[in-house]
Amino acid sequence: MSSSVEAFKNQHYADLKRNCLQNKKLFEDPEFPANNSSVFYRQPPPGTVQWKRPGEISSDPHLFVEGINSHDLNQGNVGNCWFVAASSCLALKPHLWKKVIPDWQEQEWDPKHPENYAGIFHFQFWVFGQWTDVVVDDRLPTINGELIYCQSNSKNEFWSALLEKAYAKLYGCYESLKGGNTGDAVVDFSGAVCEPINLEEGAFYKDQEKQNTLFENLLKVYERGGIISCSIKAEPHELEFKMANGLVKGHAYSVTEVKRIRLGHGLVAYFKNETIPMIRMRNPWGRMEWNGAWSDSSEEWSKIGDTERPNLGLTVEDDGEFWMSFEDWCKKFTDADVCSIINTSLISIHKTWSEVLHFGSWTKHGDPLLNRCGGCGNNPTFLQNPQYMFDVTKEIEEVLITLQQKDRRTFKKTGQGENVSIGFSVLKVELNRKYRIHRLLSQKSMESSVFINARSVFVRCILPQGRYIIIPSTFQAGELGEFMLRIFTDVDSGCRELTEDKPKVKCWTPLFGYPQAVTHVFVEKAERLENQDRTAGADPYVIISCEGNSVKSIVHKNTLNPQFDTSAVFYRKKPSKPITVEVRRLFCFFLTDTNQCKTSLRTFCSYSKNPLKLQLRKRGSNMADEMPGSIILCIATDTELTAI
Repeated sequence: MSSSVEAFKNQHYADLKRNCLQNKKLFEDPEFPANNSSVFYRQPPPGTVQWKRPGEISSDPHLFVEGINSHDLNQGNVGNCWFVAASSCLALKPHLWKKVIPDWQEQEWDPKHPENYAGIFHFQFWVFGQWTDVVVDDRLPTINGELIYCQSNSKNEFWSALLEKAYAKLYGCYESLKGGNTGDAVVDFSGAVCEPINLEEGAFYKDQEKQNTLFENLLKVYERGGIISCSIKAEPHELEFKMANGLVKGHAYSVTEVKRIRLGHGLVAYFKNETIPMIRMRNPWGRMEWNGAWSDSSEEWSKIGDTERPNLGLTVEDDGEFWMSFEDWCKKFTDADVCSIINTSLISIHKTWSEVLHFGSWTKHGDPLLNRCGGCGNNPTFLQNPQYMFDVTKEIEEVLITLQQKDRRTFKKTGQGENVSIGFSVLKVELNRKYRIHRLLSQKSMESSVFINARSVFVRCILPQGRYIIIPSTFQAGELGEFMLRIFTDVDSGCRELTEDKPKVKCWTPLFGYPQAVTHVFVEKAERLENQDRTAGADPYVIISCEGNSVKSIVHKNTLNPQFDTSAVFYRKKPSKPITVEVRRLFCFFLTDTNQCKTSLRTFCSYSKNPLKLQLRKRGSNMADEMPGSIILCIATDTELTAI
């Protein structure tokens, strides 16, 4: 993730401000003019828009009034509750908002030195992997003297209105912000990773164990600086429909606290230590709250002692903020966006991750080997997509993968602002794979994301040791676009894009030769191996060898019937030479050459759909002698090096 900052539209804040102060004039932004083109592209607001500077709206304007908090934002006339909800969460995280609002003290009004005010502000957003500095002037759209978009409860506080203006400039105009995903705005504020959770599909309210695990995960995210939002699914005709319980369908809420609240009074509460998992939310409208259990004036609050209550920020007024039990939250809300700030620091008391970021694109070409827009796995051209290879070196490892397409919101003005449906698949491949896959044989699909027309998709998966390839794609073949792929692992995964289809011809190739065929070998398992010791067990592993190159599986402990699921691919200069598959056994913690079992493959054929079952034989001069056990495998060979 780039830490450098790029100037949006090549506008540099310090230079522009210096120029305005020298010329004693207030900044007017030519890149986001104070006219209707910056407000809407299709649907005008209800009234005549007048652009006013904060000093024309309030006699004592400030960037912040009594600090910054989640109540500083109330949604205006554009349907951007998703952005306002994200901004409310941002206000609670000083380590984040101080990055988004840089030099905030320098940008603040100074009534003692009005000559230092130039009517210019700047904000920073993480745009497609790059921190971007966006400059705006201070002219804000009003109708009848009132701000028509995001505004603070304090009439002389303007940070939220100016932040929204910078975001509108980034994406074309205010109307371009209509409809969106809270998680996308949070990512733009922080570079976080957004993990969508379907509360309805997961049925967390029915399963106490799943519910407890989810609460602990959300508590951890919140305490480590992450941002959480939630919503309730709605049909098109139900958008922003207020239900009897006070909640609004199709509307984004920001989570402002996740906490275990102590029940009881006095010393009894302290020693009994009975708690209830709770969650606090805010409606970006600044009104309309949940009216069920644990709502502002509900009787449940009588269970909370006087020492605990002041820590909860409870106000009995319709200010849009309210508490719910976590069980009710799981039951009433259908979706949550959990945005985690992934810790990649080298020194930390918390878990750290190794991050790899790749930029790519889906492009069209007439040559199948150069085409990179093959569509999802339903298409025969699926492998004609970008391919990214990484290794899991631990026995088992948690891997986070997020795929983000370049935001098309800025193209809404031209009617091309809709996201395409995107997703990705994770394939387990040969341990020695170095070139692009051209045909799916034994490669196993380990994970697949959903395909959805969202800006990003995310998968958290547990993978065993091995080599993997991620194939990001659009759902339909032939769709074009740019994307960003982020992979997080415990240790360095060596992730890189596969761009070569086969070995290159080099200057020494005439001397040493060039591959004449490619062979894929998949060893599925072995059966009824010979006992290794008195415990009637064995610790076998398999080695696949060809022309001096080999691949070794992991050791399978204490079994006579190991499930190897190990594959290799070989580019063979001498196809007549055999491929050797050896089953070895681990003895006394070192590799032993005694009693090795092996079988040689001289097969030259197309891929065998039905696995081959071969008898194991002794090595060396006694190779003709059979040994107990057999091995199950598949093999494919082709003289076309881009066939496998």
